[in-house]
Amino acid sequence: MSRQVFFYDAPDRFVAGTVGLPGRRSFYLQATAAGRTTSVALEKTQVAALAERIDELLDEVVRRSGGNAPVPAVSPAELSDTAPLESPVEEEFRVGTMALAWDGEDERMIVEAQALVELEADSDEDLADAEERLLQDDENGPPMLRVRLTGTMARAFAKRALEVVNAGRPPCPLCSLPLDPEGHVCPRQNGYRRDA
Repeated sequence: MSRQVFFYDAPDRFVAGTVGLPGRRSFYLQATAAGRTTSVALEKTQVAALAERIDELLDEVVRRSGGNAPVPAVSPAELSDTAPLESPVEEEFRVGTMALAWDGEDERMIVEAQALVELEADSDEDLADAEERLLQDDENGPPMLRVRLTGTMARAFAKRALEVVNAGRPPCPLCSLPLDPEGHVCPRQNGYRRDA
């Protein structure tokens, strides 16, 4: 069986979103085009890292082009997407490895998310070699979501992704840990009440 690649070239929609309540949310990347939708699960930290790296790469593209690349400095307001993920959210795989690239010829951002794969090896060097062989194996490699976006769509994706990450539980003003709806045991209080 050949490698399964979910490919979207200029999708109708590519967003990061969540399912569930703050503190118990599951994070997803979701691509939609021509009546087809692909959803892949990932960690909150992966969403944040992806959004930050997209913004950094786009900033670098603008810098290197002298401002001539078709990439806006900020996400255009008309591309703001606050709609929930398409339902039902059916997870194709859990993301392990992500990669970004800029195709200068077509002026497109390429986002790749590959499935998490557990490998066994005798040493760290053997493990690194096994990972590299698996990721480069176009026939038997892990499933992958590959999305090609315009610079404008990539900026809009990054903006929404950061908003989704930051929409979770508010931080405690004393310790910065997330506040739960049920209450919060703050390690900075040490069991004592703070006098004013």
